[in-house]
Amino acid sequence: MKILVLGGTVFLSRAVAVEAVARGHDVLCAARGVSGSPPHGASLVRWDRNDPVPVELTRQAPDAVVDVSRTPSHVRRAVAAFGDAHWTFVSTINVYSDVTTPGGTPATLPLHEAIETDEDPASGPEVYGAMKVACENAVRAGVPASLVLRPGLIAGPGDPSGRFTYWPARFAEAAADGGPVLVPEPVDALVQLIDVRDLARWIVDGAETGSTGVLDAIGRPVPRSEVLSQVAAGVEASPDLVRVGTETLTAHGVAPWSGDRSLPLWIDDPDWAGLLAHDVTASYDAGLRTRPVSETARDTLTWLRSTPDATVTGLTRAEELDLLRTVG
Repeated sequence: MKILVLGGTVFLSRAVAVEAVARGHDVLCAARGVSGSPPHGASLVRWDRNDPVPVELTRQAPDAVVDVSRTPSHVRRAVAAFGDAHWTFVSTINVYSDVTTPGGTPATLPLHEAIETDEDPASGPEVYGAMKVACENAVRAGVPASLVLRPGLIAGPGDPSGRFTYWPARFAEAAADGGPVLVPEPVDALVQLIDVRDLARWIVDGAETGSTGVLDAIGRPVPRSEVLSQVAAGVEASPDLVRVGTETLTAHGVAPWSGDRSLPLWIDDPDWAGLLAHDVTASYDAGLRTRPVSETARDTLTWLRSTPDATVTGLTRAEELDLLRTVG
C-alpha cells in the first residue's frame, strides 16, 4: 500500500517511515527536509506546510496518511488534499483537561476546548493540547476513516526531548564515576512511557488494517522505582540510589519533568497524579505491544553514545552530586 507520512525525517514520524518501508510499503514522506532525511527506501517531497500543497503531492493518491502535526491549519490543509485516505493522527494526552484522576481513558476524561488558530504551543501544555484537539477534530470531521492516537512520553533512540534519555545517561555516568544517583520521592509514583518503535509499529498496524477510533498510545502505568530498575538493568549499572523528597528538591531549585536543572519522570504537583496513570486496557486489547523498558534504555544509551550532540535535559552530573552533598 502507499503510505504518506507527513514528516518522516525526525523521531516518531521517521520511525513510522522506517517501519513501513521494512514491511514493503510504498512510503512517501512530505517534509521541509531541513531537520533530517527520510529513511532509505522512502521517497521525499519537500513541503513547508505553511505553503499550499505542492503539485507533486496533489498527484498522489495514498491509501493511508500518518500525521503528527500540532498546527491546526496544517492539518486542515492536508485533510482537504488527502481526505479519501485512511488517516492516523498522532495527538497527545495533553488534550485532556483532567490531569488529576488516575485510571482515565478517552471515554472518561474531558478535553480542552479546541484552539483553532495557530498559536505557539510552547506557551504551555494547555495551549498545545487545545491545538491538538482542533487537529483531531479536523481529521475526524474531514476523512471517512481515522484513528486518533494519544501518546504521552515517547522514549527511545532519536528522542529530541532528552527526557527519558536523562536516566540511562545518568546511570551510565554513575557506573563510570562510582557515585550515587538522586531519585525523587515518592519512588513508587506511577509513570507511563512508550518506546518510539513500538508506537511506530502500532501506527503501521493501524494503517494496514484501516483501524478507527480514539485510543491512548502509551504503556501501562508502573512505579517509577520499577522503571529505574529496568533502566539500571538495561545499561548494566547498579549505583546507590539516594531518595530525596519533593520539598527538598523544590527548595534547591530542582524543576519537574524537563528543562535545565530538572528531574525527568518527576512531577512535583500531586494534583497531576492522573497524567501518568491512564488505563490503557483498551489500547492493548486493540493490539498495542510494548517492549521492556530495559531494552529501550539499552538502545537509547547506544544511540546517545553515537550522537554526541543529542539533547539530554535535566540536572547535570555536577549539579546532582553537589545537591546530594548538600542534602546529605
